[in-house]
Amino acid sequence: MKALSSGKRGAGGPPPLLIFAVVVSAVLVLWCVLYYCLTRAWLGLPILTGASALLATGQTGTPLRALIWLAAIQRPDGAFPQNSWIDGTAYWSGLQLDQVAFPILLAWRLHKHDALGLFDPRVMIVRAAARLILRAPVTAQERWEENSGYSPSTLAVVIAALACAADWGMETGNTDTADFVFAYVDWLAAHLEEWTVTTKGELVEGIPRHYIRINPTDPNTPDPHADPNTQMIQIANGGGLHPARNIVGGDFLHLVRYGIRGPDDPLVCDSIEVIDRVLKHDLPQGPGWRRYNHDGYGQKDDGSAYDGTGVGRCWPILTGERGHYELAAGRDPKPFITTIEDFSNQGGMLTEQVWDGPDLPRVRMRRGCPTGAAMPLCWSHAEYVSLVRSRHDSVCFHRVEPAYQRYAVNRVPNRFEIWMLRHPMQRMSRGKILRIILAEEASITWSTDNWQRTNESQTTHQEKLSLWFADFPTAEWPVGSVFAFTIFWKRDQRWENRNWQVSVA
Repeated sequence: MKALSSGKRGAGGPPPLLIFAVVVSAVLVLWCVLYYCLTRAWLGLPILTGASALLATGQTGTPLRALIWLAAIQRPDGAFPQNSWIDGTAYWSGLQLDQVAFPILLAWRLHKHDALGLFDPRVMIVRAAARLILRAPVTAQERWEENSGYSPSTLAVVIAALACAADWGMETGNTDTADFVFAYVDWLAAHLEEWTVTTKGELVEGIPRHYIRINPTDPNTPDPHADPNTQMIQIANGGGLHPARNIVGGDFLHLVRYGIRGPDDPLVCDSIEVIDRVLKHDLPQGPGWRRYNHDGYGQKDDGSAYDGTGVGRCWPILTGERGHYELAAGRDPKPFITTIEDFSNQGGMLTEQVWDGPDLPRVRMRRGCPTGAAMPLCWSHAEYVSLVRSRHDSVCFHRVEPAYQRYAVNRVPNRFEIWMLRHPMQRMSRGKILRIILAEEASITWSTDNWQRTNESQTTHQEKLSLWFADFPTAEWPVGSVFAFTIFWKRDQRWENRNWQVSVA
């Protein structure tokens, strides 16, 4: 594996040694995917990260076939199963917004590589985009499949995917749809810090403001204004109950990876300082990071196997993710590539976790070497391959240019505040346009003077997305106005039988 990282940097296609990575590393990705498909069920990340890694080597056939298969198993509501049998039957029932977003990213990348052939994925993309709009910003499961809430990594993927969908809409002349999607994405991007940043962190003296691992809330009735400073999080695998402000992980690095925040953003830099103090381990092979503090998923301190509780260990994939950040920051990620290579076993396989405790010869645990966790982990191999390609190109392979230009280079101001049944915001800033988005046609009866006078507004159909919306400019409303409203559903000819309020400050 060490030879793979020695390709020259510069413009053009992948170097010969990177193409050789298909044999050594990407083939293992396919092996893992095949294993899951034939013996149990597909997992979303193996399919999608594996396809992305193969695309990074210049191979487009398998990623296209993966995309076609994903389109075939997409649900009518636009979602994809958390994992499934190869016929599309769901294996687990969770909903991960990441896995609704990733197929959009894959389709967009294939489109940019002019590798879609005769397959047109736009119906799939529109359905997935509409699902994300109705379900975000709260995910029922983040990428570790353990907690619900406002996740920096999930929000990064959703923003990137929807920016791709909007960009594609612009290309095809669907400007109304593109503008609608971009308005929603601008809203997500504008609220990232509100949803996922604490201002009262206690982990590192002098750095109270940083990204947290996740801001937890009930996925079925989410708190639209969940406070990162006060929420409590129940950590899986026996990790215990803790203030969410003091649980950190490297998930926020995805904001830089996809181009939504710059690598020199002061908040990003402070958050890196925090995770390096809390999660980083200097191993013989190089730096490693744990997923988050108090993680209980991993082998115990005496080397015995994880049995529902344990100690979270360092993951090679996180070294790769840090390498992508270092590249974005203008530094050479070669040391991180070398570290990942040195984490591999004699057969070139990468593990899920490496041992980061003292050597325990009795149980064959050596510092920086594979634990008893899954190996090969195709997610780790895919991260390695994409990091090698990113170094060759001198730019992160995963960066989404429409998002990068819109939110990192020249940040577009957010003009809207979004209200949805699943995310019923209760306060907003005067001057923004309040946009109510619904899944069905409705009329909205509303008042700004405590129902002394009422108004009725009809929803407008966003045809491509099959969504309905109504806009309410607030610039002319008095300071301190309260927008009260209720909904009448046209198809069912019924009232919602409740009122909502949005305070305008």
